[in-house]
Amino acid sequence: MSNPPSGPSYARDLAQIERANATGRVPAVFIHGLWLLPTSWDRWAAVFEDAGFAPVLAGWPDDPETVEEANAHPEVFAGKSVGQVADHFCGLIGKLERKPAVVGHSFGGLITQITAGRGLSQASVAIDPAPFRGVLPLPLSSLRAESAVLGNPANYHRAVPLTYDQFRYSFANAVTEEEARELYGTFAVPAPGEPLFQAAAANVNPWTEAKVDTAAADRGPLLIISGEKDNTVPWAIANASYKKQAQNEHAVTEITEIAGRGHSLTIDHGWREVAETALAFVRRFVEPDA
Repeated sequence: MSNPPSGPSYARDLAQIERANATGRVPAVFIHGLWLLPTSWDRWAAVFEDAGFAPVLAGWPDDPETVEEANAHPEVFAGKSVGQVADHFCGLIGKLERKPAVVGHSFGGLITQITAGRGLSQASVAIDPAPFRGVLPLPLSSLRAESAVLGNPANYHRAVPLTYDQFRYSFANAVTEEEARELYGTFAVPAPGEPLFQAAAANVNPWTEAKVDTAAADRGPLLIISGEKDNTVPWAIANASYKKQAQNEHAVTEITEIAGRGHSLTIDHGWREVAETALAFVRRFVEPDA
């Protein structure tokens, strides 16, 4: 049995929940993926707040507050599983007084789909989402991007940082060298290895935590956004996820591709186009301050 959530990170999350509830608005919950922190969503939060939502930038369990702190204490990231993180976010969402819209990137996109499958969101946007059980494609670019972790089985229980070259390939391949280095210095932090091993084994492990209830009657509308040049979660994976989700008979499922964009599409110079695409979808189904 896992320990109940606690610590400074959880206290920050609860404070955001309280602020969102106090507004009376529909919350917009943002879920980051590996190698990033909640602060990677700061600009998105402002866009959604201006549109009438109450943004909640919750972290994974034990997330440090800053990139500097994260890089100084990488050990805090180790040992975080997909199931633990999903339960953490579902628990936080359960404390909201209004059902939120949920937006997630990469493994945050997988967690977003898990929360949707549990009926916890009014509308969901999964951006370059990590694969779940039933998503079969394994493109070579994805295998190369994940080799930084999967190449060493000992990384299962470790926190693993990316070198600049690894970040350049897996995140920042579609931006200039100058911007790639700026993104690396501004956003990159270590990440737990376990979720990548879980996703890699999902289709051979019937008990995997990397699974989504794609048929849930209360899933709500879902948009999958794919970056055209993403090496980590290329179109083949995003589209396979969409095809699984599109079998849901109860809710709208859509996919769109953002031209010329890599895995850094939520944080690089073109972040606003992606944010506005996500916001436009959510606003079709959710009245933020009604």
